[in-house]
Amino acid sequence: MTISFYFDVSERVEVKRKLCKLLNRLRIRFRPTLTMCSYQGKISGPLLDRIDMQIHVGALSHEELLEQSASESSMQVAQRVKDAAARQQARQGKQNNLLTSTEIDQHCKPDTEGEQMLRTAMTRLNWSARAYHRVLKLARTIADLDDAARVHKQHVAEAVQYRRALREQ
Repeated sequence: MTISFYFDVSERVEVKRKLCKLLNRLRIRFRPTLTMCSYQGKISGPLLDRIDMQIHVGALSHEELLEQSASESSMQVAQRVKDAAARQQARQGKQNNLLTSTEIDQHCKPDTEGEQMLRTAMTRLNWSARAYHRVLKLARTIADLDDAARVHKQHVAEAVQYRRALREQ
């Protein structure tokens, strides 16, 4: 399995150095899930703030793996991603992950219900300003994938779910 992380250019070197230092110190090898959970508690908040999505993926049962379900094809997903990237380029001249804080305020502002949900999540989950901006950019990206002109409550809710996974384990 390969996991890719995308950071702002200015953060890339610092995050890479901190992550390498952390992993070397912990000497992580492939271990059972229970052991990995203990390592997740040692990752600092500022380092987690630099990761846009934190998703826990649980194991599937044999029945779930064999079950046929209707879903989008890879080509359909790729086309949605391409269309979302084109919308981002047309709206702001760059991808959402490259937005500055001023541009985030301009392009990622959610509707009233979404703003209220975001305030509640920020208070309950004790987010930093960096985490708050990451969630706004992620919600904007989800809205772009949904072909929505504005960030709505459901986009914010999905972005919040992607940010809280590791902290609640």
